[in-house]
Amino acid sequence: MADQLDRIDRNIVAALSRQGRLSMAELAEKVGLSKTPVQARVRRLEADGYIRGYGAIVDRERMGEGHVAFVQVKLSDTRSAALDAFNRAVVAVPEIEQCHMIAASFDYLLKVRTRDIAAYRRVLGEKLSALPHVAQTSTFVAMETVKDR
Repeated sequence: MADQLDRIDRNIVAALSRQGRLSMAELAEKVGLSKTPVQARVRRLEADGYIRGYGAIVDRERMGEGHVAFVQVKLSDTRSAALDAFNRAVVAVPEIEQCHMIAASFDYLLKVRTRDIAAYRRVLGEKLSALPHVAQTSTFVAMETVKDR
């Protein structure tokens, strides 16, 4: 589907991914069109799912969510029903910021945000370990974030 986007569509997506609060007039100037065709393109890009939403970049440290842990999860069962159960349960845990199924010696990689290591320990013991079919976890604590797009 990405090959259906022309240069201007790609420039619109790039500009909005860097600065989601651009006005249509500012965006039009950046991509070299007038406001009306840019508005139509943005609406189409949104409707077609290329632009899924807009959001604020939040300072997680100031919000009390500065502790980041990456968790490798190995499941005891990897049949479809078990994967579906795990996926549904992960969505309900607010501390899990990201969840990726991985082709490796483990099954999932989670990015977990908490206030501190003590809060993470509680999440690990009470929520992550209780997710369906979890057989084993390994935690890697981030010491510093060098790049966060």
